[in-house]
Amino acid sequence: MYHRFNENKYPSTNIKMEIFDEHMKIIKKLDYEFYNAKTFVKEFDKIKNKKKILITIDDGFRSFYDEAWPYLKKNKIPFILFVSTEPVGNNGYMNWDEIKEIEESEFGYIGHHSHTHEYLIEMSDSEFIDDIEMANKIFLEKLGYVPEIFSYPFGEYSLFMKNYISKNFKIAFGQHSGIIDINKDKFELPRFPINEKYGDLKRFNSLINYMPLEYKNLKPIEKKINDKNNPPQLIIEFFENQKNIKNINCYSNDGGTWKKPNLEFLNNILTINFDKKFLPRRGRVNCSLNDGGKWRWFGTQFVITEN
Repeated sequence: MYHRFNENKYPSTNIKMEIFDEHMKIIKKLDYEFYNAKTFVKEFDKIKNKKKILITIDDGFRSFYDEAWPYLKKNKIPFILFVSTEPVGNNGYMNWDEIKEIEESEFGYIGHHSHTHEYLIEMSDSEFIDDIEMANKIFLEKLGYVPEIFSYPFGEYSLFMKNYISKNFKIAFGQHSGIIDINKDKFELPRFPINEKYGDLKRFNSLINYMPLEYKNLKPIEKKINDKNNPPQLIIEFFENQKNIKNINCYSNDGGTWKKPNLEFLNNILTINFDKKFLPRRGRVNCSLNDGGKWRWFGTQFVITEN
């Protein structure tokens, strides 16, 4: 997941084009295919025998159009551009003509990223629905259809939001790190966020080779937590006969610092107990597993609210 390109005053969301170029060259050198979004949606429920890479860009910043779009078009690299409808045409953002140019190309696919790009999780249920429906109306007017892939702003969602999105879209992405596999919930799919800090070539070379850490079930299903259920207890049910599963290492940022939480195994069920409350705004848990020399990765995110 990328945002801005060559906007160096925004290091938390920016990537330099020379680094982005290196990322794409690494992918090609490893002989990974780039996933076309339409194919990705159609094939999601089918078992894959080969790893593929899906490039996503959030927010529709003007720097994407000026810097990355010519590169992606020249190199015929497919991608999803997630657009929030309210900022379109504002200073620093693409306009509808530019978005249509992407949409009409062979490589660009437009995704839904809400209307306002506000903290939707802080809205009432009706306000959240109104925001999505306003974007739907604008997409229909400007593009002639409503995109079928959704990206949660800031990667934040409640169970209500996820259930609503699941009834109105085919796929939805968060911003927690991980590798997609056929067993992942298709309405809270992981992505590796890439920026200046987390986009250096050493890290990119590592994460591009990670394999999915698969699991059967994950609880709690509600990712929005407050004082009454903070910290939560994270329970991961793995599949029977999964190999090397007890080699897993996990880190969490409860209490505001990254550390190893307490892990308890019972057969194929892992319970993660956290020492302290997660601090606002987001609690993160990342787990990795050395599976016979293959590194597997899983991440999840909680959103901490006051109510």
